[in-house]
Amino acid sequence: MIVTTANDLPGHRIVRVLGVQRGITVRSRNALADVLGGIQSVFGGKVDAYVKLAESARAEAYDELIEHARAAGANAIIAMRYDANEIMDGITEVLAYGTAVVVEPV
Repeated sequence: MIVTTANDLPGHRIVRVLGVQRGITVRSRNALADVLGGIQSVFGGKVDAYVKLAESARAEAYDELIEHARAAGANAIIAMRYDANEIMDGITEVLAYGTAVVVEPV
């Protein structure tokens, strides 16, 4: 699966647009991450506990996006984006979305 944030795919021609596809996950922080994150935030800099949580949430949403696009018959996704919203304190929705297309080399 070819995935790009661009609106086209150089060297390829879009032969079919299958529409918007998405992958979503909802994650909550855990008590250990909050304690470690709180300690790290006192000293400043990168808060590894939250970076790992954010990375795994994005990866999960991305994998879901790929799965949905494949199921629709796509071999590429263009205009891929991420979005995140806090549903409630400590619970965040992460969305990966893009346009599923069928492409062929030019």
